[in-house]
Amino acid sequence: MLLAYFMNLMNKVFMEYLDKFVVVFIDDILIYSKTEEEHEEHLRLVLQKLRDHKLYAKLSKCEFWLDQVPFLGHIVSKGGIMVDPGKISSVMDWKVPEVVKEVRGFLGLAGYYRRFIESFSRIAKPMTSLLEKGVPFNWTKERQAAFDELKKRLTTAPVLTLPDLTKSFTVYCDASKEGLGCVLMQEGKVIAYASRQLRKHEVNYPTHDLELAAVVHALKIWRHYLFGNKCEIYTDHKSLKYIFTQNELNMRQRRWLELIKDYDLEIHYHPGKANVVADALSRKSYVNMAVAFQMPFELCVEFESLNLGFVHHTTVATFEAEPTLEQEIRNHQKTDEKIQEIREQIKLGKAPHFREDEQGTVWYKNRIYVPDVDSIKKLILSEAHDTAYSIHPGSTKMYHDLKERFWWYGMKRAVAEYVAVCDTCQRVKAEHQRPAGLLQPLKIPEWKWEEISMDFIVGLPRTQKGYNSIWVVVDRLTKVAHFIPVNTTYSGARLAELYITRIVCLHGVPKRIISDRGSQFTSRFWEQLHDFLDSKLRFSTAYHPQTDGQTERTNQILEDMLRACAIQYGTSWDKSLPYAEFSYNNSYQASLKKSPFEALYGRRCRTPLFWNQTGEKQVFGPDLIKDAEQQIKMVRENLRVAQSRQKSYADVRRRDLTFKVDDFVYLKVSPMRGIRRFNMKGKLAPRYIGPFKIVERKGEVAYKLELPPNLSGIHNVFHVSQLKKCLRVPEEQAPLEGRMCGRI
Repeated sequence: MLLAYFMNLMNKVFMEYLDKFVVVFIDDILIYSKTEEEHEEHLRLVLQKLRDHKLYAKLSKCEFWLDQVPFLGHIVSKGGIMVDPGKISSVMDWKVPEVVKEVRGFLGLAGYYRRFIESFSRIAKPMTSLLEKGVPFNWTKERQAAFDELKKRLTTAPVLTLPDLTKSFTVYCDASKEGLGCVLMQEGKVIAYASRQLRKHEVNYPTHDLELAAVVHALKIWRHYLFGNKCEIYTDHKSLKYIFTQNELNMRQRRWLELIKDYDLEIHYHPGKANVVADALSRKSYVNMAVAFQMPFELCVEFESLNLGFVHHTTVATFEAEPTLEQEIRNHQKTDEKIQEIREQIKLGKAPHFREDEQGTVWYKNRIYVPDVDSIKKLILSEAHDTAYSIHPGSTKMYHDLKERFWWYGMKRAVAEYVAVCDTCQRVKAEHQRPAGLLQPLKIPEWKWEEISMDFIVGLPRTQKGYNSIWVVVDRLTKVAHFIPVNTTYSGARLAELYITRIVCLHGVPKRIISDRGSQFTSRFWEQLHDFLDSKLRFSTAYHPQTDGQTERTNQILEDMLRACAIQYGTSWDKSLPYAEFSYNNSYQASLKKSPFEALYGRRCRTPLFWNQTGEKQVFGPDLIKDAEQQIKMVRENLRVAQSRQKSYADVRRRDLTFKVDDFVYLKVSPMRGIRRFNMKGKLAPRYIGPFKIVERKGEVAYKLELPPNLSGIHNVFHVSQLKKCLRVPEEQAPLEGRMCGRI
């Protein structure tokens, strides 16, 4: 009880210094520092704290300025932590246990140092089985071997590095039917080992749960290190990588997943043959020597350090197959001038990263040095990218695959350039970057109904009157809209009649019409009609109706209104259309800072709710014209501010991209309905076709392309966002099979 009170007192006294540069255990005070100057300051603070609380240290029991110190059965130094030889001397003199109590005592002492002993639970398993209830005491040769092995391991325990809580940790986990094993490491150095035997109910766990149990075991026992720090978990069970995205988990896995989510960790797959560190803690102790020698040299060294037994004799039938590429590299190395210089530097010890093997082949670290021969480099790049077992990886993946075996100056750049000019990659791979083309707003009209935009909403339920679509006509200045019910089968003459009776008779003939290039607008009759009316059709660039954004937005609002009417009133949509038009034209527009009706007529529309607040003015003669001009001037200024704001927002999410005349570009296929290529469509169709030559620049963000005859049905002007630069024109261009059909 007295020790507990004293320990509590010491913790209170040094509360502000604990785990910063002071460790306290009862009456032992450890002060640790990085430099001598820092240590001097820490020592002064501790002695001052003792003086302030009238606590005294006996000088004869104090030690100062030590490089290493014994503490709680360990030797702690800047090099790491090791077993205190003085504390385990009794282990070597420990007599063979004769009763269960003596076995328990020995395992208690050895277990205190289990963090230093690889596969402790596996080694001690024959002895721990004696501790089970009802097992008679029988000291067998197997238990004697385990007893001797533990004594040997304790006297030859390795030095473990001290953790740095400012850096990330690495944990290797593995599980088998014999137990769980894990290793805590940092920057390739071991901090601690941990292992335990399986409990009775755990023996029946499926492999997935056993491997996950090893991860949970590591997180629990090293929580004081891992909680709050970033760590990487390596396991040889690949499916654990996807534990966070799996939909179906049993109750045990869900419970463990809640624990795992408390940690900032990533789970990586590590092949079983490479996961030697943790694997040896949980699996059998014998490894086939033939298998071991097939592994890289580094793995064999790790196996040797794990004190695993090897089976030296095995009968196998083998054959050797070696690609001719490596022999070609060796042959060309003999004539490469740069490699000859490297050989001389190796002999003089001036090339630490290079080495020469027994066959005279020069290596850069563990990667073969590829000579400066274009044919060899091209062969390597082609094999890693174009073959059936590669299937066109990206530059990052391809480089990481190649750098495991090959090296030459500028290899990373060569890989990036090879992938960038690959014709197949440019056709099939999507761009993962901001869309091209800055927003180019249309010029604001000078007067009401001078410029209009129009579009069709199709695919609506057929009404009793035979309507199945809506013709949307919007004034670009005041935003006033007219919604005309039509049928998709209407001829050009019928649409022209509606256009004159519903638009021209109310607002006159517009100077300019912006359409979405639907078939209704491209018919010969429609163009002749507008030529007669002196109207100029301005088409949006093919498959990119950005220039007609006003009508697109109006369509969205109208569709929402009709949905609401269908839910609330249950009537046919064509009966709700006049009310939708009235509501839209009398709704506040942020870009106008008023409603479209008010922008058109200069006053608010009278409604049952606003009967006497229409703001009518008694204005006549010249004042009427002046007032109207002032209203339009205000509307145009509000639109200019809104366009500027919209452009600034849109350009943040876009990138400026320009091409030159005679450049070759690929054309995005996805918006072009009806194209078939290589007899494939849908998901397997290429994303891009081409390349095609640019013949003219149209405005700031559109280009005219030279298309082949079988694409003559497409308007040949495209927005820049639909184009991708061709870095190298292929010698043979794949033909475009199929034909254009449907609406573009």
